[in-house]
Amino acid sequence: MCTAVSFRPKDHYFGRNLDLDVSLGEQIVVTPRNYVFDFRCVPPIRRHYAIIGMGILRKNYPLYYDGVNEKGLAMAGLNFPGYAVYQPPREGADNIAPFELLPWILSRCASVGEAVERMRYLNPVKIPFDGELPLAPLHWMISDQERSVVAEPLKEGLRIYENPANVLTNNPTFDYHLLHLTQFMGLSSEKPVNRFSKEIPLEPYSLGMGAVGLPGDFSSPSRFIRSAFVCANAVAREGEEENVSQFFHILGSAEQQAGCVRAGGDRWEQTVYASCCNTRSGVYYYTTYYNRRITAVDLFAENLESPDLTAYPLRDRQDIFPENRRKS
Repeated sequence: MCTAVSFRPKDHYFGRNLDLDVSLGEQIVVTPRNYVFDFRCVPPIRRHYAIIGMGILRKNYPLYYDGVNEKGLAMAGLNFPGYAVYQPPREGADNIAPFELLPWILSRCASVGEAVERMRYLNPVKIPFDGELPLAPLHWMISDQERSVVAEPLKEGLRIYENPANVLTNNPTFDYHLLHLTQFMGLSSEKPVNRFSKEIPLEPYSLGMGAVGLPGDFSSPSRFIRSAFVCANAVAREGEEENVSQFFHILGSAEQQAGCVRAGGDRWEQTVYASCCNTRSGVYYYTTYYNRRITAVDLFAENLESPDLTAYPLRDRQDIFPENRRKS
């Protein structure tokens, strides 16, 4: 399970939690403009926008979980089991496998509007990467400085929703999450006002009571509500470090701690990594479950005219600063 967020204090920050019971060898992958993207059913793309994001490398192909291109368009794929339906290839359509969709969009689209137009003839096809990797059931959040949308491959076809909440989690479908959000419209960051009864003199006895009823469990609908509330009320700052820190605190409202969600047997879901990218500057920040220090990788510090991928393994060992030391 996962949570994605789009936050716009001044610049646009986009990122996500990846919640799994195991790490699959994730890396920060930079795809330069001249890397050749091959696709199973459509012609290759030989020159395109540069991309930075998190994923795994397989047969020198970047399988992105999330990414941002040099124009500031961001995209993330989240687990959507039981709902995602992929189709056989169809004549006259853009037949794109799920693992290809993020690079297919980010390589050529500079805005959400362009992405939506590009998906007009999209047919997500039932083609896995290879025989060893199962076909991942996914839906996607796509965001830029002005707008967010969600794309879901359903039985009746591809559905694209406007996303005013600027968050995405998992099941069920996105229209349910937006409708469910209306049950919590009375929540506030302010002190509550007594509307219960004019006859009973009720007063709040603690700060934070305006949000009483905010779900605290780890289910997808509850994480959606909680993340949407925190994102909508998060205070914007002036500096980059303050806003990056604020973004990770937003994601922290939905993070999963090992031991709270059993994935089966002795396996527990946990937030393998949390990411945040400033889509204007192209700096991709991340933390991992075992290393809370923020690491940054700059897209524009790379040679973007190269044909070769660049990958940075995650710094997953806890980095603790020793303020003082015992004397021997």
